[in-house]
Amino acid sequence: MKTIPLLLVLGLALSLCNLTNKLKEVGSGGASKSDPATTGADVETPTPTAAQIAALAGGQNVTWDKQGMSWTVPPNWKETTNETKSLVWSAPGSSAHLNVNISPMDENFPTDISIQAFYDGAKTRAKNGEVDELKWVVIDGLKGVQFRESNPETPDGIRRLQWLAYRKYAGQVQMVNVMLASEGKDFPRQQDAMYGILYSTKREGETRGRGDTQTRAYAQSGRVVYPPID
Repeated sequence: MKTIPLLLVLGLALSLCNLTNKLKEVGSGGASKSDPATTGADVETPTPTAAQIAALAGGQNVTWDKQGMSWTVPPNWKETTNETKSLVWSAPGSSAHLNVNISPMDENFPTDISIQAFYDGAKTRAKNGEVDELKWVVIDGLKGVQFRESNPETPDGIRRLQWLAYRKYAGQVQMVNVMLASEGKDFPRQQDAMYGILYSTKREGETRGRGDTQTRAYAQSGRVVYPPID
């Protein structure tokens, strides 16, 4: 089970590799530069279920001061990593993990194309049976791509719930990667806590620009067509 954090890092590396390939396709004219505004994709503002709320009852507040973010985790989870660009909390026995990674980008990085590329990549994986949930989700005013991997072939295979988004923070354009994972056999037992943790994501003290204001206004109806990312 100690191999799970390493596998999560490998999963992040694969995500970035797929993004690089997608951006190369866009640059060569091999893919469209569409975004959710032009494709008419819906966006959800999630409301935690009763089971997800119960899974975090009596939980502890996790504040990542280095990146101005916070979550609520179950009372028996423990911090295992707290660095400038990486935060990891784990359940007892390493049966589940919260793994958050921040990737600074160039100020001119094409975030709209990139986030669409993540969505398109997950959609392809869904067609191949590798992903069984995919949607645009707004969490604390920030739009991102949420997807869940299908049950692995072996009980000890890793299954991930992931949310990817872009934000402007501390003068940087950043990719925010929030990943929750467990072995396949533990996923049903841990999934309410993992969804609850994901939907508890907060951006503490972050300066919210015009794009965030638009997000809140457009997201009030629950399912909306999202405006272009700033």
